Amino acid sequence: MNRNVKSKGLISRFSFAMGNLGHAAFYGLLSNYFIIFVTSGLFSGLPDTIANKLIYLITTLIVVVRVVEIAIDPLIGNVVDNTHSKWGKFKPWILSGTIISSLLMIVLFTGIFGLANSNWLLFSILFVITFITLDVFYSFADVSYWGMVPALSEDSRERGVYTSLGNFTGTIGWNGLTIIVVPLVTYFTFKATGKQEEGPSGWLAFAVIISLLTIVCMFITAIGTQEKDNLIRRAANKKKTSIKDVLLALTHNDQILWASLGYFLFSLANVITNGVLFYFFKFILDKPASYSLVGVVATIISFCTSPLYPILNKFIPRKWLFTIGQVCMILSYVIFIFFSSNMALLIIAIALFNFTFAQLVTVLTLTDAIEYGQLNNGERNEAVTLAVRPMIDKLTGAFSNGLVSFIAVTCGMTGAATAADMTSASIHTFKSFAFIIPLVLAILALFVFDKKVTLTEKKHAEIVNQLQEKLSVDTTSAGKAGTTEVAAPVSGQLLPLASLPDSFVPQGGEGFAIKPSEGKICAPFSGTVRFTFTTKHVLGMESDRGLEALIHIGLGTVNLRGEGFNSYYTDGQKVEKGQLLMEFDRDLIKERGYDDTVIILFTQPQRLLRFEDVAPRETKSGEEIMQVTVK
Repeated sequence: MNRNVKSKGLISRFSFAMGNLGHAAFYGLLSNYFIIFVTSGLFSGLPDTIANKLIYLITTLIVVVRVVEIAIDPLIGNVVDNTHSKWGKFKPWILSGTIISSLLMIVLFTGIFGLANSNWLLFSILFVITFITLDVFYSFADVSYWGMVPALSEDSRERGVYTSLGNFTGTIGWNGLTIIVVPLVTYFTFKATGKQEEGPSGWLAFAVIISLLTIVCMFITAIGTQEKDNLIRRAANKKKTSIKDVLLALTHNDQILWASLGYFLFSLANVITNGVLFYFFKFILDKPASYSLVGVVATIISFCTSPLYPILNKFIPRKWLFTIGQVCMILSYVIFIFFSSNMALLIIAIALFNFTFAQLVTVLTLTDAIEYGQLNNGERNEAVTLAVRPMIDKLTGAFSNGLVSFIAVTCGMTGAATAADMTSASIHTFKSFAFIIPLVLAILALFVFDKKVTLTEKKHAEIVNQLQEKLSVDTTSAGKAGTTEVAAPVSGQLLPLASLPDSFVPQGGEGFAIKPSEGKICAPFSGTVRFTFTTKHVLGMESDRGLEALIHIGLGTVNLRGEGFNSYYTDGQKVEKGQLLMEFDRDLIKERGYDDTVIILFTQPQRLLRFEDVAPRETKSGEEIMQVTVK
């Protein structure tokens, strides 16, 4: 059984990661290369003066559309949150959003079937309609993809594995475009026209390839992942989320707000710089063929940083990892500004620029803020909360699109312009917008995250523990009543709860404790295992006669995150009294500085008609401790 579970876990991780390979490539196509296509190839059949005006028009429309649509993203998250289908809440939107947005992207790269050069007014109208539809369905796929993370696991470190794998493949998808875009566009342009340049036909072929890749990758995610049905999500899914709930989820959660601000500042700096590097190599350095270096170096760095994150995070808190990444980014800007003529230093700058954990840390902080908000506000909004990051990406992408267009036109980098056409004034303007402003943004991002984001991995584990205990105490067993014989689940020293320190006794019930002499937990009565905490240190059982109990293994063991616990059942399984349920490593618990005391807690004291106090004594596993009657 454990081997089968492990195999499913590996398949789930792989499938989730593959989704972002295509999804990130599509985002790069949308946010970076579509604007390059607009400034260089879309209006290639028109005079420069008319083409520049149309470039301004189209990029202004893109910025306006994407900024206005930001208000829609939380509503999209709300629609996803309220989706209930046999495929779950995320997969229907992942697939439909990906397919529709990909097909519409291809349409845009055709110049809406040639209208861009034949009827610019009709093209502009249809462009707005097409782009809005594309952006909305892209948002559905994006919100659903990242919104799936908390549905795959409640453990912060496991979420870190999913997110780092997604970030790893996403970086390959994003930077892979940088490696292949020039040779691929040039090749297909040559095949169509016989010219060695980046023409409209080459850009269209490029868009078709990336769009098909995105669809295939998201199908793998939909097939290979599985949402978990557990206590926390089950409780949250009973209530339909309203628009008011959406606003409360965002405005009443300070950790969402501060993490979002820090990520906004980072993302804006990152997207601006990525958006202009093509122009930097082509027009400032006069080395367009060397642009592939950006993708090669970034991909190599991603092979180090993304897999390294979950390893480093075992020893280094994620806030420190964010700090390390931002310091590297700041150093890269110093090189870009003052030493860009030195190719060796430029390669180092590209490496430092990509050595960042900002997106990983932000996604995980926002993901953990779901339980933070659920505990504090009573509302769990998975997709709504995780709609914040795509919303920020959309906003920074819009600003970047507008700024890149402004730089291209202002610095004379459109149409058939070359590096020889650049002046010292245009180079100064370029560097100011491309590197100096982003440098300031990167410093501000570091300050915000360091001072205002307080949701650490340890704090999240404590929140999950509190939340699960709260929800487990609130369960009911209507219609069942009678007397249950309760046996000792483990051998050791029997203790009344009153003998334990107040801070160690879970609230909301009666029960007893055992200082164990062995590391095996057996069923204290015949019944059903209702749930297990993701950290495995707590499981909930219900007897055949309606008695509900928590078996809490160790004190403070939530921080072990499941390490040292090995279960022999599945949630929902009926078990017999005395059946082995779990083994736990007592030595490991003690080595980590925790107490191995086992607590048996009856979670509905208002239903107890008969309950016997216990006196300290030695007991053996399976020995009857008391009889408990519930009404």
